[in-house]
Amino acid sequence: MVPASATPKSRSGRPSLIAARPRPYGTLGRVEAAYFKWLNDAKGGINGRKITFISRDDGYSPAKAVENARSLVEGDEVALMFGVLGTPLNMAIRPYLNKQGVPQLFVAAGTSALNDPAHFPWSMGWQPNLRDEAKFYAKHVLAGNSKPRVAVLYQNDDFGKDLVNGLKEGLGEDADKMIVAAQNFQSTDPTIDSQMVILQNSGADVLFLFTYASRRRRRSRKCRTSNGSRRPICISAPPRSERPSSRPASTSPPAS
Repeated sequence: MVPASATPKSRSGRPSLIAARPRPYGTLGRVEAAYFKWLNDAKGGINGRKITFISRDDGYSPAKAVENARSLVEGDEVALMFGVLGTPLNMAIRPYLNKQGVPQLFVAAGTSALNDPAHFPWSMGWQPNLRDEAKFYAKHVLAGNSKPRVAVLYQNDDFGKDLVNGLKEGLGEDADKMIVAAQNFQSTDPTIDSQMVILQNSGADVLFLFTYASRRRRRSRKCRTSNGSRRPICISAPPRSERPSSRPASTSPPAS
């Protein structure tokens, strides 16, 4: 925490925090707001200084995230940015915040690219990186099948690419042989039907969905429509308020 008196970007001796709230994850912003309200009401803030918590929705748009960051820094004069969610959003605002000397704390994104203190000393993450997460998924699959046929759908950004690289590292030297199909998409794409057709026809017995929760459910429904004697397994990242992220795509018998 940066004391208000230690930075010219705070107002009226009151440090300000903000958190981005992309629509599918709006609950996170509401929980954080409730915590800081409790902190102010029950504890009198931090060291006697109450917190002004500002939460704005960026709609998972990097351009909107940069716009919000500029408004918060130059208009609201916040002391720091806190808990912004999403890899492409944090990558987009990082250069601006570091140039302004505004701390970018507890970044809610796992890309290894954010770990660059030499060039971006004002940015600090907190969650495990995506490469290690994907390595865990690979280890889980290999424990049950030493030669899986893998299909991958991933977002064409740092989030998706980091997971794919971690998956390949986890699968080992035969990763390129095991991955029989890989398709990407832009977060703004209205549909991924063509990619799913390719993945469904790839003969894969494991499907990785490296996409955010708001899009994952639609992908999972398409997994359930696959034909054949065995349904693919959907392993997704990151989970929202759903059942565990590694589970069969369908528990019902395959269609005859």
